[in-house]
Amino acid sequence: MLKARVKLDDSEFSEEVDISYHNIILNGKSRELSQVNLDVPVTGTVYGTLLNYKGSLEALKDQVHHPPYNEPPKGPVLYIKPKNTFSAFARPIPLPAGVPELEIGAALGIVIGKTASKVKKALAMDFIEGFTIVNDVSIPHESVYRPAIRFKARDGFCPIGPWVVSKDSISDPDGLGIRVYINGQLRQENTTVNLIRPISQLIEDVTDFMTLNAGDVLLTGVPENAPLAKANDHIRIEIDEIGYLENPIVPGKN
Repeated sequence: MLKARVKLDDSEFSEEVDISYHNIILNGKSRELSQVNLDVPVTGTVYGTLLNYKGSLEALKDQVHHPPYNEPPKGPVLYIKPKNTFSAFARPIPLPAGVPELEIGAALGIVIGKTASKVKKALAMDFIEGFTIVNDVSIPHESVYRPAIRFKARDGFCPIGPWVVSKDSISDPDGLGIRVYINGQLRQENTTVNLIRPISQLIEDVTDFMTLNAGDVLLTGVPENAPLAKANDHIRIEIDEIGYLENPIVPGKN
């Protein structure tokens, strides 16, 4: 069993629990995730990171040497997923009217455990509470020069969960496999081995110019070739040693 923190949908408070890949121990009884109503397990700001996988930067090829980029990024390229985007395990992801497909952004979420400012990478793990799974959903768009709010910050565009796994339960967060399944078919596979800035380096670089607070989530980034999904598709993101995050896509009203 692993140690994790969950927030139940009918509770005002988070609680520490034992988990396995498919099950959660509540009041001494093992229950499948599908039998539990879970809420979003984090309360702070979610910060996304662009171009932090080697393949995602390589995919731009010569574009990064021409306008508007002019050169590869020298530091982390961040954006915010505001609270209106937050959604929980099994909750539907709304597909906006007139949008045929959504880009599925499988991301490892670093959950900050205490105020982090000017953190050196040798001490970065001391500032981490644990890790979670995040689906950084976007409407497909070409330019990543400036992250587009209208494409990335729609309601329900950031499922998070199902829990926050304690950092002590993870053997090596810089070596976790990530897989995306759509309707049961494997559509993407990568690993955090391929991060340009590994977790400790990312925390050092980000906290050099801004403070992260307890409860904030820093995404390590989305791998290249993010798969596309349409209405009524079922999305499952798996990350080794953490578990899986499942959500359906449903037609939205706007």
